[in-house]
Amino acid sequence: MRQQAIHFITGSDEAAVKSTASNLAESLVPGLNAFTREIIDGAADNVDQAIECILSVAQALLTFPFLQKTKLVWLKNASMLADSVVGRSETVVAALEKLHRIFEQGLPTGVIFLLSAPEADKRRSFYKSLSKIANVTVCDKPHFGWNSTDADISDWLKQKAARHGLNFTTLALDLLAMRIGADTRQAESEFEKLASASQKTDGPITETLVRELVPATRESNIFDLSSALLVRNIHLCLESLQQLFFQGEQAIGILLVAIIPTIRNLIIVKGLLEHHKIRPPQHAGVFSHSIAHLPHESTFHLPKKKDGTINAYALGVAAVNCNRYSVVELKSSFTECLETNRLLISTPLDEKVVLTRLVLRIAGHTA
Repeated sequence: MRQQAIHFITGSDEAAVKSTASNLAESLVPGLNAFTREIIDGAADNVDQAIECILSVAQALLTFPFLQKTKLVWLKNASMLADSVVGRSETVVAALEKLHRIFEQGLPTGVIFLLSAPEADKRRSFYKSLSKIANVTVCDKPHFGWNSTDADISDWLKQKAARHGLNFTTLALDLLAMRIGADTRQAESEFEKLASASQKTDGPITETLVRELVPATRESNIFDLSSALLVRNIHLCLESLQQLFFQGEQAIGILLVAIIPTIRNLIIVKGLLEHHKIRPPQHAGVFSHSIAHLPHESTFHLPKKKDGTINAYALGVAAVNCNRYSVVELKSSFTECLETNRLLISTPLDEKVVLTRLVLRIAGHTA
């Protein structure tokens, strides 16, 4: 039988666990008051600290509210419930069992217990037994599955942004998805920064603002270079290339991971759209619908994801921008890529100079 006085908040989404617990604490016992709230920090670095936290909770639970009708005991950020050396300690497990017996006997009138524990191990006996008697809230990170694409993360971020009252351009949202992925904790932090900066301008949050404020990763810098090539932005191409070199990336790796796939996708979609007389989509996510009814012989050669399905989103991004290049330019660019590959492998030329020349030839308007 569940007890209304016991609340357990856990899950893999640390940011959501913390915010949910804070909101619940405020709703259970409004206002910060030393007599109505007793907050115990559960972040334990070792077994001794974990035992001390558990004993403090037990003592607080058995103490009646002082000068108030209600008291909240909050064990906050309890790390001893995670799958860790401390969490697996027999001493800690025994202490948690004693704590659970207090729950079973019933808390004193007016005492409410709140436990927030990110990444709590569901296999633990304490987790299972507490889940049977407590009001449990699970805050897990989104799981998009094997068929997920960057579009899924963009859609998820769009929903979260809407709850914050933020509006992004499509390119800005795609870039944000590449830079932070499904990291909800970072998403909340970046939303806060972007919201503050966007108040100074009218209209939606732009790709430029995201690039200025959201830290880049190796993957996002590769995306930046690919994106800059797609839109033929020479300044951004050179800036992204310089950043990749600064990070220690090798020219051959940049060529094979960022440049060749971009040109290949442009050639594929341009030929596909022209052959079937399909207009370039306005958004990358629409491309999958554009090719859904094409015969197998027209799509069997398209790049695939790990699960064997067509990587429609990456092709869609190329399709949106394919009209920026002519067929002649794309074929010439692909030939240039092959020649650059040969130069990087077989000649002593400065690889940075070789790759920079290639990028300038591709993004420039000379075939």
